[in-house]
Amino acid sequence: MTGSGLLQIGLYLVALLALAKPMGWYMAKIYEGNLPVFVRWLSPVENFLYRIYGVRKEDEMSWTRYALAMLWFSLLGVLAVYALQRLQGFLPLNPQKFGAISPDSSFNTAISFMTNTNWQGYSGESTMSYLTQMAGLAVQNFFSPAIGLAVVIALIRGFARHTVETIGNFWVDVTRSILYILLPLSVVFALALVSQGSIQNFSPYKIVTTVEALTYDNPKVDAAGNPVKDASGNPVTEKATTREQSLPMGPVASQEAIKQIGTNGGGFFNANSSHPYENPTPLSNFLQMLMMILIPAALCYTFGKMVGDTRQGWAILAAMVLIFVGFLAVAEYAEQAGNPAFTALGVDQAASATQSGGNMEGKETRFGIANSALFATLTTSASCGAVNAMHDSFTPLGGLVPLALISLGEVVFGGVGSGLYGMLIYAVIAVFIAGLMIGRTPEYLGKKIEAFDVKMASLVILIPPMIILGGTALAVMMDAGKVAVANPGAHGFSEILYAFTSAVGNNGSAFAGISANTTFYNTALGFAMFFGRLWLMIPVLALAGSMAAKKRIPPGVGTLSTHTPLFVWLLIATVILVGALTFVPALGLGPIAEHLSMAHEEKLQ
Repeated sequence: MTGSGLLQIGLYLVALLALAKPMGWYMAKIYEGNLPVFVRWLSPVENFLYRIYGVRKEDEMSWTRYALAMLWFSLLGVLAVYALQRLQGFLPLNPQKFGAISPDSSFNTAISFMTNTNWQGYSGESTMSYLTQMAGLAVQNFFSPAIGLAVVIALIRGFARHTVETIGNFWVDVTRSILYILLPLSVVFALALVSQGSIQNFSPYKIVTTVEALTYDNPKVDAAGNPVKDASGNPVTEKATTREQSLPMGPVASQEAIKQIGTNGGGFFNANSSHPYENPTPLSNFLQMLMMILIPAALCYTFGKMVGDTRQGWAILAAMVLIFVGFLAVAEYAEQAGNPAFTALGVDQAASATQSGGNMEGKETRFGIANSALFATLTTSASCGAVNAMHDSFTPLGGLVPLALISLGEVVFGGVGSGLYGMLIYAVIAVFIAGLMIGRTPEYLGKKIEAFDVKMASLVILIPPMIILGGTALAVMMDAGKVAVANPGAHGFSEILYAFTSAVGNNGSAFAGISANTTFYNTALGFAMFFGRLWLMIPVLALAGSMAAKKRIPPGVGTLSTHTPLFVWLLIATVILVGALTFVPALGLGPIAEHLSMAHEEKLQ
């Protein structure tokens, strides 16, 4: 790892940890209803929204009512985004005259944006109208992280309260998440992106004259517009030359801001955060990485404040940071080392790595290896899915890191809300394991961990691998699953495994060698995203209700302290071991096998 890379990573971590406490304090105030002075002017807007909903903010819900409200709100979002895509050809703000999107792609995208996944099997600039991008995708980019925030706050209340049957009001939590947190941050960040060169307009696409003429092979068509084929059935092409290029326009900065702040990840353009209109400069890249993790990291401090012991929050954050730094070191080392295939050119490995600058394939030169590996590690630890480099072009070990991080459940920071409640589930499991080791009833934050609680925590941990491994197995057995893979062997398997892991983990990034915009993958991944999101939230809310109803038990001599370095290491071990035991066999068939094959070829040379 280079000195410059270490400096950039160090600056990033310092900035993140410096902002975590004030942001966490602010969010705790918001959810406790004790609004800071500088946002109280928004209180009339909040109350007006409640009158529109017909909601009284004083009315709290049991966990079952909370879960039902969450499900209805999520399903309404799916229907709205689906309808916008199917009808966009008849709707305004469509200067490119894009037609209706296919039913299977519309289904996949509607679920994708509702579940905070933002998996995209299409190119946004050639598929979605401005109205669909704004009223459909960008709106869901606010709603889906707000749902995640609501669920984690309900779980925190479960740990903070005792002998009560309610965990808050879903509609109040969602409204406050958007009005006081997501919307203000997005406005400020969008303006910052515009200042760096990100575009924000409603203009038709611009046709410009290029400096040099471009010659390319153009498919030949007959008078009816059908492709002409030769005797072998291959398409006939003819040379064409152009000096024109179409530059896509649109309201990019606003969607880019909430995509990162809400850990959504869906790009306005197919190139996502490597596109210069989305991510113009190294400074915008740094800010995007910071916004991606700000709320998930700050929620740890929010958790500590709301349960009355900030040490608990710092312990959770410490576990996240340590796991993150470990995976980041692997990714940085693998990408800086480069590809040993350079030795085939008669150059020794050290010299080839120096001359090539490491593995620059699929990376933007304005960001370089350090920021590309950092971005990839962040986006897959944060359930964001935004990319500024091609994960498919990473070295086998470099590609293993994002895949492994998603496999862990993206609890290392994780998505907005979902990351913290995932890590708290692991904390419950860690306490349960410790209790078994010493023969004592496990306790966490003064609450006994009983059979029902362990069952709910087990569901959260077991449901994702069942869907991921089952879906991957189905895809590799079916022609419809294999035909979409561009690469054979271990790398092709990694592409399929990554697709289902990303869908269930609600990440949305991809090994882009797979052509996922097919009926099979649109349908299979759509259901994977749906169950990977909503069927985890239900047991989390059930656990919140169970914890809220329990009595608080004073700590005794045998109580395990859950804010000490010992517990931090126990929590890290639980996360790593559960992930390793579940996914190592599958990872062995993909990136690990590819790395060993690459190393073997190097020895033969």
